[in-house]
Parts: sequence; structure tokens; C-alpha cells
Amino acid sequence: MKKRILLADDDPGIREMLGRVLESEQYEVVLAGTGREAVAKFAAHLPDLILLDLNMPDLDGWEAIDRITGTHPFASVIVITARPKQYEQAAGMFIDALMEKPLDLALLLAAIAELLAESETERATRLSNPDFKTRYLKSPGDSRLNGVGK
Repeated sequence: MKKRILLADDDPGIREMLGRVLESEQYEVVLAGTGREAVAKFAAHLPDLILLDLNMPDLDGWEAIDRITGTHPFASVIVITARPKQYEQAAGMFIDALMEKPLDLALLLAAIAELLAESETERATRLSNPDFKTRYLKSPGDSRLNGVGK
């Protein structure tokens, strides 16, 4: 059975491009263009993982995550954003990973595969570990937040 990914981004170009990449990797993709739509589609489709932009109309990504994790606290979430300096907030919300745009597709796909390979028990154990850290996904040589979230 294909793993389902909710891709929420207000930029139609990113939704289309990243959606095609994910489908080529054999994932089922559910698209959302607003925060409210992301929350509604999460409830309707219960995806295995959420890729979520922060800059969206009506509800920003943080508000959407808060609503989703309020009912599904172990939802797998990777934040993809053009906003700089969002790591601390992501870490405080137990987000699995954060990647700043422009996206490194190989790195993003590897993180997605790793998260989707986790069992529910492994995920719950990892998130409840006092040493849990949000991963900061960055390309080698990217000096932003050097060493944070490794």
C-alpha cells in the first residue's frame, strides 16, 4: 500500500513540482494550498506524513500544525519554509524536521523515507525521548544553523 503524504504549500508551482516528484517516488499525494485546507485534508485522508509550508493564507503553518497535532500528537511533520530562523519554534513543537527553501530534493526525499519507515511504536518512543531534537535538513556546506538539530 502506498504511503500518503499531505503536501501543503500556497505556491502552486511548488505544489505541482514537489507533488510530481513525490508521485514518481510512489507516494500518494494529497495537495492543500491553505492552512485550513491542510487541516481539513489531514482529517479526511489521515496521511502518513505532512510536508508543510509556513507562509499560507488563512492559517499559517504553525497554526495548522497546532490544530493537527492537537488531535493527532504523533503526526509526522516536515516543515518546508522560506522563512529564516524557524528552527527554535519547530523544535518547541516537536516537529520531525525543518528545511529552508530552496529545497534539496535528495535530502528531503531521504528524510521522508526515513520517517515513513518508522513504526508507530518507534515514532512514539523517539518523540517521547527527552533528548529528542528536530532535524535541521541542510545540504553539506550549508552554514545556516551549523550543528543545530543533528
